Amino acid sequence: MRSAEPSGTTDHRLVRRVLDGDVGAFPELVRRHDERLRALAYKLLAGDRDRMDDVMQDAYVRAYRSLDRFRADAELGTWLYRIVYNACIDELRRSRRRPEPVDASVWDRPTGGSGPEGAASAADAVLRALAALPEDQRVTVVLVDGEGFDHHQAAEILGVAPGTVASRLSRARSTMRRTLDDGREEER
Repeated sequence: MRSAEPSGTTDHRLVRRVLDGDVGAFPELVRRHDERLRALAYKLLAGDRDRMDDVMQDAYVRAYRSLDRFRADAELGTWLYRIVYNACIDELRRSRRRPEPVDASVWDRPTGGSGPEGAASAADAVLRALAALPEDQRVTVVLVDGEGFDHHQAAEILGVAPGTVASRLSRARSTMRRTLDDGREEER
């Protein structure tokens, strides 16, 4: 039976337990958020599972070490997203290369085509268009369109104003639309 207590409250209690010395509570925090955090890292790192695993390990170490700085007035999930986002950006900067799409399942939104081949081709085109965006626009698209965050939540994760999220998203969508349209015309 599921508790009627909101997950944020439970997260806050687990944080308190970790800070009080119960190191066994930290894996529970990780378990609660791991799937969505890994999805973010996977998309930001363009489907490179090895890099994703390294980044996630680094992010969880960072989270554990800085848990005492977590503000109880914030959502733990958003705070963890910010840590994973920063770890991904650090990895991308270290590698000094643009991520290349390696797995079409990174972006689960085929845009059309007929049959499985058309869907796979469309998904691959979306991945290429996404990978070609500047880093700040790409991560904004992943957070809002891929992960379903609203502008305010994405702004908190990115450390920018909600208006900045809106403008980055607008520019990114416009660029992707042009890129995808150009690709369709080349196929004709």
